[in-house]
Amino acid sequence: MTGIPSFTGDASPYGGGDPYADYRTADLPFTDLVDLADRRLGAGVIAANDEFFAERENMLKPEPAEFDPEHFGHKGKIMDGWETRRRRGVSATQPHPTDEDHDWALVRLGAPGVVRGIVVDTAHFRGNYPQAVSVEGTSVAGSPSPEDLLADGVEWTTLVPRTAIGGHAANGFAVDAGRRFTHLRVKQHPDGGIARLRVYGEVAPDPAWLGVLGTFDVAALENGGLVEDASDRFYSPATNTIQPGRSRKMDDGWETRRRRDKGNDWIRYRLVEQSAIRAVEIDTAYLKGNSAGWAALSVRDGEDGDWTEVLPRTRLQPDTNHRFVLPEPAVGTHVRIDIYPDGGISRLRLFGSLTDEGAKRLTARHEELS
Repeated sequence: MTGIPSFTGDASPYGGGDPYADYRTADLPFTDLVDLADRRLGAGVIAANDEFFAERENMLKPEPAEFDPEHFGHKGKIMDGWETRRRRGVSATQPHPTDEDHDWALVRLGAPGVVRGIVVDTAHFRGNYPQAVSVEGTSVAGSPSPEDLLADGVEWTTLVPRTAIGGHAANGFAVDAGRRFTHLRVKQHPDGGIARLRVYGEVAPDPAWLGVLGTFDVAALENGGLVEDASDRFYSPATNTIQPGRSRKMDDGWETRRRRDKGNDWIRYRLVEQSAIRAVEIDTAYLKGNSAGWAALSVRDGEDGDWTEVLPRTRLQPDTNHRFVLPEPAVGTHVRIDIYPDGGISRLRLFGSLTDEGAKRLTARHEELS
């Protein structure tokens, strides 16, 4: 956690105006990685011991937490996060909670992976945030129930030790566990509210599952693909292009600023492993007056391989899913899409299968992380 700013203590009471005006945050070195707890990947908060004031599921909403100072219900102030009731002691002579008292929530990651950083965001929880938090991880195959995860014999690894945090702040923690996790247990000591939980890392798919599938999207986030770089992220992140499902609105894709030169925009992807690509989908859903005009696709094998064009520059239509069958399988570990001259696409799908070498390396990696 060296070099990551820490926040502690209360924030000032809300004074009106922009509720984020005094929000405490910092640049964190891991936030360009995949959010393994993204609801769009299939993440969920499957259990919590208490959610009296605000539901546990709010923690995984992809958008920033909102604050409405006039929003009250029968139980009190309604917050956009997970908030538990105030803990009390056991008697009038012992009215305070003990040091061991805490609330907890179980989080299923949307994609199993290696956790590199965690953000416990207490936005708008100014005086009702936890005094401290801790986070543990475990790896359990299949679809375990809360009872399965809480059973004796389940091994939990500490990812974030019990640490004091601040209210109305993005509390960031670097993680160096070096293992593959499927579930997290988030604890707040002794009680309070968390607005959002972000779990940044690298997807580590199960090679046996991908092997059974045979043909699958070798660039998809959920299968272990990722965006390595992009020429422009002005309106929306390039990672959107490999999210699950079709885009549902314009900012759910990738859109660049308007170019005023003779260049073009691009995204570079790393595939799950070396793959043979046989078919391509380039979707411009919801991009109507701002979709890319043309697109081309290139593949390379290895970090230092040469780029080979596999789909020549092709005209794209607005708000359309374009499908292409390649004349022969394109083998590689990386793909680059170039769009001309600018604009955007909503999704890129690369359908293929792992090569023997790719499957071997992926299996070795899976065994190492397990």
